[in-house]
Amino acid sequence: MSNNFIKLIYSDLTYKINGILFKVHNELGRFCNEKQYSDAIENKFKELNINYKREEIVPPSFKGELKGRNKVDFIIEDKVILELKAKRILEKEDYYQVRRYLDAFSKKLGLLVNLRQKMLQVKRILNSSVKE
Repeated sequence: MSNNFIKLIYSDLTYKINGILFKVHNELGRFCNEKQYSDAIENKFKELNINYKREEIVPPSFKGELKGRNKVDFIIEDKVILELKAKRILEKEDYYQVRRYLDAFSKKLGLLVNLRQKMLQVKRILNSSVKE
């Protein structure tokens, strides 16, 4: 076996998170709103003793920006940002939103999830400016 493989960042943690996401998606289906999915995911984090912060306020990105304007859905184990969407299709703006959150909190990895699709969509977004 060659050494030409990609090491996934936080593979054990993201494996657990993905398991929770799939379980919630299977239980609730694809037509709930983001708050309903967030509540169910939060319950799973509690059951599995996974440390998280929910709806953490994003620091202002420019002088004069109102505090509390943006909130990240979850920060998990102080490592991974989890941003949930329940919409027909993910857009570039959703990706850019996660990128801003990664920069604002100096995190290496973000997961952008669309729970509205028939098949769960989880996108890994890396912040190359943060060292592990």
